[in-house]
Amino acid sequence: MSFDPALVSSLSLKHPRPHNANFVYGTAGFRMKAELLDSVMFRVGILAVLRSKKLGGKVIGAMITASHNPEQDNGIKLVEPLGEMLLQSWEGYATRLANAATEADLVQAINEIIAAEQIDFGKLSTKANVVCARDTRPSGEALVAAVKDGVAALGGSIVDYGFKTTPHLHYITRCLNTQGTPDAYGVPTEEGYNDKLAAAFKTITAGLPRLSTLHLDAANGIGAPAFKKFLETIGSEHLSVHIVNDDIHSKGKLNSKCGADFVKLYQTKPEGLDLAPGQRAASFDGDADRLVYYYIDDNGTFKLLDGDKIATLAAGFIMEQVRIAKVQIHKPDGTKAPLHVGLVQTAYANGSSTSYVKNTLQVPVVFTQTGVKHLHHAAEHFDVGVYFEANGHGTVLFSKEATHAFKTTQGSTPEEHRALEILRALADLINQSVGDATSDLLMVEAILTVKQLSLSGWDKAYADLPSRQEKVLVAQRSIFKPINADTELAEPLGLQDKINQQVQKFNKGRCFVRPSGTEDIVRVYAEAETRDETETLSQIVCGIVFDGYGGVGERPAKFKKVDAAGNVVA
Repeated sequence: MSFDPALVSSLSLKHPRPHNANFVYGTAGFRMKAELLDSVMFRVGILAVLRSKKLGGKVIGAMITASHNPEQDNGIKLVEPLGEMLLQSWEGYATRLANAATEADLVQAINEIIAAEQIDFGKLSTKANVVCARDTRPSGEALVAAVKDGVAALGGSIVDYGFKTTPHLHYITRCLNTQGTPDAYGVPTEEGYNDKLAAAFKTITAGLPRLSTLHLDAANGIGAPAFKKFLETIGSEHLSVHIVNDDIHSKGKLNSKCGADFVKLYQTKPEGLDLAPGQRAASFDGDADRLVYYYIDDNGTFKLLDGDKIATLAAGFIMEQVRIAKVQIHKPDGTKAPLHVGLVQTAYANGSSTSYVKNTLQVPVVFTQTGVKHLHHAAEHFDVGVYFEANGHGTVLFSKEATHAFKTTQGSTPEEHRALEILRALADLINQSVGDATSDLLMVEAILTVKQLSLSGWDKAYADLPSRQEKVLVAQRSIFKPINADTELAEPLGLQDKINQQVQKFNKGRCFVRPSGTEDIVRVYAEAETRDETETLSQIVCGIVFDGYGGVGERPAKFKKVDAAGNVVA
């Protein structure tokens, strides 16, 4: 026997699986009410050991967080050695372990994974290594203890880094796995992270006037104390930020009427932030991996700068520096080729942003399914791949060839030297392992400083089409089968035709329906030329879904009814 089944069983009994529960490891890992997660955490600890063993003892990260969800929720996701999301083929193993009904079934599932992955438990030199961290949720402490029991059940080693942002843990995991190699990513501590980002930011903004104070809504989450530490590192002479919504101790405050998800969803400033025209503002989410900017214009109108705006700002600036520096990639056959910069978007990206990137910036755009793991993978196909979801989660990936080119290209003019200096620093400033609100904020602030741009000046690059996102409760989300990067439905048969019929009635209309990955709802996204048209299109499609495809609960009065011919019923 490759492990002690008696030890697994005895420790598992401390973390009994809830009756009638069904767990699925999705894009965000496991995420649900914290009271249901004890057994899941134990079993993910087991999976982390198996993954580390499979990779010859590489460090695997385990982050306990529910991101932008309410405080009563929690979750866990595993981090691969270079900071990526868990390999997709292993998500099924996570689901299998979490749903094992008995201790005997759990032991059997472990043996099946060992056999399928050919994991050699007999190699004493291959010690499994796991690191973990958590956000500020009250449930976190007990759930970390369950993860530790899971790691212990298979004889692994775990280091608890305590309270950290999700990006901190991804960074630390990557640093631990690359230290002592030519690809060393940095010092594997929060202090090392702060020092690296501060140095890069100072390089890019050296000699330039500091921007006005940024008002930062930290969602009453872990980003508040983390960013305060960063500000101590960089110094107010380089960056001025006023943090609000920093209460991590009062019950119920986390993500409550604040944070990036709230601001994006409701298109309004968070509670706790007094915002006047001319002031600059931004929001993190609860675990500090999402970022949105916003301001109030001179007419008192709230203006959101979301992930699409951040992506276009980054792609345009990087492309500009690459062209100035005349950077080329050395190919294996000895030839040279221009650096390939690209942008990755999802169906939720505003149509105006896509047109602006393609037609004005002349940067290629590719679309993927919703979910960071899909965007990250697609971005890896570019020398410089920019990806952001509209919700503000994203980053920029630089290939090894690109960073090598930045270091070895010899500029012949002061402008070329400066552009190369900026590109080298950007590769350090941007957290390439995962979407990171702190790193992304610094990237935006650095670009705005170099260009001496206000938020309104940034916003003028293009005007977003009005958009609307709604949720429809349904009996069975599994009947909705999205295709073409989530922009259309293959099933239920006939529904896509009905959506298309409505969309063509609206100027610049666009609408898609996709199922949630975690709950029985479908999300309806709509765009059109005007706010009223967008709202109407949204409510028509919501009504079609609710009335014809299993809507549950009380029918929202705002959902519009249509007849068999597709005409709205008064």
